Amino acid sequence: MVPWVTESGSAVPSATDVLPVEQYVAGLARKRMAAGVLFRDSAGRVLLVEPSYKANWEIPGGAVEADESPWAAATRELAEELGWDRPLGRLLVVDYVRPQDSRPEGVVFVFDGGMLDETDLVGMVFPDAEILSAGFHTVQEARGRVKPLLADRLAVALRAVDQGVTLLCEQGRCVA
Repeated sequence: MVPWVTESGSAVPSATDVLPVEQYVAGLARKRMAAGVLFRDSAGRVLLVEPSYKANWEIPGGAVEADESPWAAATRELAEELGWDRPLGRLLVVDYVRPQDSRPEGVVFVFDGGMLDETDLVGMVFPDAEILSAGFHTVQEARGRVKPLLADRLAVALRAVDQGVTLLCEQGRCVA
């Protein structure tokens, strides 16, 4: 039973028909979330980081923690991974990801980090040793370094930048 429909099907519940809030909330679906930041250079290449803990490269970002907004997570991850305190631009991509590799379904947010150049990477320090290196790559080059899902998401994010829109995706493919 959901809180707005009674056992008899009435749309006007009585106090005894409504689930307690705690019980209702406990039954809601939960999705993991992640947030990343798309930085690019004047040649249209994207910034990728090489994590120390896995084979595939990523864009800066990571998991959204409990009681943290995706925006705050992206900002926190930039500070943790790259030591950067930079304002984020607009939301570029919202990507629903189906369960895979023993991970539950989730939603990934990609924010615009804006333009950088090679001088922004000179002397770059990785504060927590989570990141080994960083560099600019074309989307085609990225396909050889990142998982296919991220490669698709990068192409969509660049399209969102060009079109000045936010794009909705499922598994890295536009749905709207």
